[in-house]
Order: sequence, then structure tokens, then C-alpha cells
Amino acid sequence: MLLSAEHLSINFGSRQLLEDVNFYLNEGDKTGIIGINGTGKSTFLRVLAGLTEADSGKLMRDPNVQVSFLSQNPVMDEQATVLEQVFLHFPAEFRELNEYEAKMMLGKLGITDYEQKVGTLSGGQRKRVALAAALIHPADVLILDEPTNHLDAAMTAWLEDWLRRFSGGLIMVTHDRYFLERVVNHITELSRGKLYHYEANYSKYLELRELRAEMAEASERKRQSILRVEREWIMRGCRARTTKSKDRIERYEALRDQAAPEQDETMQMAAASSRLGKKIIELEGISKSYDGRTIIRDFSYNLLRDDRIGIVGNNGAGKSTLLRLIAGELTPDSGSVDIGTTVRIGHFSQEGRELDLNEKVYDFIHSIADEVKTDEGTFSAKQMMERFLFPGDLQHTTIGRLSGGERRRLYLLSILMAAPNVLLLDEPTNDLDITTLSILEDYLQSFPGPILTVSHDRFFLDKMAAQVFEVCGNGEVVRYTGNWTDWHNKKKEEAAPVKEQKPKAAPAERPKGNQKLRFSYKEEREFSMIDGEIAELEAKIEDNQARQAACGSDYVQLQELQAACAELEQQLEAKMDRWMYLTELKEKIDAQKA
Repeated sequence: MLLSAEHLSINFGSRQLLEDVNFYLNEGDKTGIIGINGTGKSTFLRVLAGLTEADSGKLMRDPNVQVSFLSQNPVMDEQATVLEQVFLHFPAEFRELNEYEAKMMLGKLGITDYEQKVGTLSGGQRKRVALAAALIHPADVLILDEPTNHLDAAMTAWLEDWLRRFSGGLIMVTHDRYFLERVVNHITELSRGKLYHYEANYSKYLELRELRAEMAEASERKRQSILRVEREWIMRGCRARTTKSKDRIERYEALRDQAAPEQDETMQMAAASSRLGKKIIELEGISKSYDGRTIIRDFSYNLLRDDRIGIVGNNGAGKSTLLRLIAGELTPDSGSVDIGTTVRIGHFSQEGRELDLNEKVYDFIHSIADEVKTDEGTFSAKQMMERFLFPGDLQHTTIGRLSGGERRRLYLLSILMAAPNVLLLDEPTNDLDITTLSILEDYLQSFPGPILTVSHDRFFLDKMAAQVFEVCGNGEVVRYTGNWTDWHNKKKEEAAPVKEQKPKAAPAERPKGNQKLRFSYKEEREFSMIDGEIAELEAKIEDNQARQAACGSDYVQLQELQAACAELEQQLEAKMDRWMYLTELKEKIDAQKA
């Protein structure tokens, strides 16, 4: 055992974050901590890392066990260089031995200027430098808070592989569902101050959690049935004249006082938008450069009402710049951005709105709108806050007392309260918990206007995107049809080495001269059936796509459906090629007869 915590309790103001919980980490355990924002996941990690004291309970760890910790918001030396920051708490000898590996890690994480001052780095770059510092530490236990935030697809894939090969114990908070599926073998859910442990990756956890909920519901139904019978017996006026009667009354009272199973509240979202005219946003030959480097070059696109576009690319390629150009927040160096008169843009930026930490939650939302009209009716600001999991006590607390995830959720609510009809989302999944992400995905599917999303969350883009715009970093923006997986597979095909083409055998010549063209028996039978087979394949593809849209947060099923759909599309393409050949042959036969 590498680490154990027993009977931990933590109270934060009026909120009980942990209540008499136990946690154990053995060698080889890779544990993902999940739960709704504000439940205390980051605080729990800090307790396990020995940086925060619990109100009660004890943390036990062998003094020889080394722990490395990545904070959600790392504190750094602003004057240090990148490489100095990575080795800040290590002796010079350690740096000499590990400098090459550190540079390799930084390179994989997109940091190539090792002498750049930390104070000049962006928030995402700082987090990646802190991640490199945590990974270079020769640790038996890694404790990572949101390690995948600010990582692009290539960086996330590298980190996945690194953590899978890590032989020590791992504890991490992450909301990247593909990451949880591929890296962890234990999941611990933090809910209402309690910990629920599952020896599973993410897909198995979903099954086990559903089973636990069903068992709790069945137990509660049984309790209510017994209570009904016993209540009737009590109401008939039975008195505690015998020991047996006394015991029965005591059992009834114990059963009556037993708490029903608690369920987590879930965020409720309803599409609130204003009327959108025919003209939305038209981009005509826009270009943008910074410091002599072209970010976007001669890009044109007319946004359509039902567009669902994912924007991908390496960090620093210019994804956020493209989104800001579309929003009209940046002026292009050349070209034009024409925004329709009815367009109301909701721009959820990566940095987020600058929130006054002393302002109360209710006052902040109320200053945007008193009420909002949705498909489900009109809701007041107070009701909308409750639907976004801000009950009365949180509404009257200051923003500064909210967790990082709760602030992001509040910022998202502020965007939607303005009833936009075009959504531009820049890294909307950062710091949002899995439950909120699932509800946000469902909300976006019902949103009546176009949505453009910059995101490195692969599952999110698989669910949301019907097109992918890749910002290449050299000014080029390449458009692909499909979601993230479709784009990723296409990129792998493009990167694969070209196989040497073997000369094809010359096709057998058709009979010439007096010999007549004709169908063979097999071809004639195939031609008579092929239209029905094509129609059947098209129907299967349509059914598969409908099932993909309806599969909710079951990303394992989503991956299976996408693989099946790709196979069906290959079969359809082959069948269409065959149909063209047979049709041409039939036309030649008919012409010969004439």
C-alpha cells in the first residue's frame, strides 16, 4: 500500500465536502476522481498530497514513498525561466542528470523555448510547464489535478501513453472521458461528502454506477412497502403489551427514520435563443497576421443555421483567433466579416469573463437579465440559477468562494442568459464536470442556431461536430466532413507512407467481332437484386446515425456505432461501384440488341 486515508472529514464554510471517508492506493492503482464541480475534488487531492489538513481523520504514508503533485492552478516563480521552473525544487545534480528528459517532455507538451520567462507564458503554457515538473519528479505516487486541460490531441495521446507505462500509483481528477477509459483502472466518485469506489475504467464504472442506483431504488421500494404494512398495523391501535409488540414498534420506528437514498442534483438546460434571420455570418477572404506570422490566410465561409463545427489544431495555431474574427471581436487585415442584423452571438471564451470576486452570484446573473424565455417556458434569473445547480445559499455567496468549475458553470449561464442565436465556444469543456458536460452536449444538440467549438475534448467533438475546421498554423484552414474521429482517421491516412503500387493486370478484353455481349447467370441475378441491397445498406446507415445521436453519454456504444457505420459505408461504396459496372454493361447489351 502506497497511501491510505481513514475517517477523513472536511468542512468548508456551510458545505460538508468530506464526511468520514476512507481511501486506499496500492501499487499499480490508477484512480480517477470524478464528481460534480464544487463537491471538493481538488481539496481532496490536496489532502492526499499532504498540502491541506483535514478537519478530522488521518493520512498514512510510508516516509520512503515519494509524492509528486500537479495543482489545478500552479503557483510559479514569475522570474524563473521555463527550465529553471521545472527543476525549481531539485538539486543541481538532479538537473544535470535529467535535463535532456525534461526538454523532451516540454517538447512533447509544445514548449520549445526553455529560456522564456514564466511570467510571459499564457495560462495553458504555465499548466504544461507545471505538468512537466510533476512528471520529471521521481515519484511513487502521482497526484494530478486536471492534467489534460490545455493539451491538444497529440499532447493528450503522449500523456496517455506515458501514464499507462507509469509503474507507481496514480490519482487524478480529469473530465476527459476517453482518458478515463484508457488510463485508469479504478474510479472514485465523490458525491455529497461520500466516496464510492469502483474497480473499473470509465465504461465499466457507468454500468456499475447504474447497478448501484437500481439496487438503492429497489431497497427503498422494499422499505416503503414494509413501512406501509407496519403503519397500518400501528394505526389499528396495537399497543406495546408484549415484548414482541415492543420489538415490532421499535423496528418500525427505525425503518421510518432511515434516510432515503440521496441522489445528486443534475443541471437542467433549456434552449433559450432569439429569432435568427437568413443571413448569419459571411466570411469573405479574411486574413490575419501577428508579428509577421500569418495565422489565417484568405479564408471564406458562409455560416449556416444548422452548422455544427469543431475547430481543431495545435496549441498556438490560431483557433481562438479564428473564433474572435468570426465574432467580430478582431478586425481582419484583409477580407470582410459580415454579421447579419438578427445575429446575437454568445461567445464563451477560453479565458472567461473577468468576474468580480466580491460580487454575489445572484447580482451577477440578475445584471444580465431578469428572466429568459426558453422552449420550456419563461424562467426568472433565480430559477435559471437553480437549474444550473446554484441553490439559494450559493446564490447569495460571493463569486470568490466558488470553485474553479463552479465559476466556469456560472460563466456559461451568463452566456446563455443573454439568449444568443449563434454560439461560439472556446474550450467549453475545461473545468466542467462529466455530469455537466453530458447535459451541455444534449443542450447543444437541441440548440436551434449554428455552433462553432474550439475543443481538445475528443469525446465532446465526436458527439457535437458534423464538420471539422483544422487551423494548420501556416495560415491555412482545412475543412473536413465528419466528427473528431473521422478527422483523426483521415489525418492518419494522409500521414501513412504511400504503398508501392503494383502494376494491375490488364483487364480481360470483352469479346469482339461477332461475339455478343451478355450477362452471365450470376451477373443477371446480381443486377436484379443490387438496387434492393443498396437501399438496405442506406437504411442501415441512416438507422446507425440516428442511434449515434441518441446514445447520450455512452461513448463506448458511440465508438462501436461509428466503427459499424464506417464498415457499412465501405460496403455501400463497393456496391455502388459494382452497380455502375453492371448498369453500363446492361446499356451496352441493350444497344447491341437494338
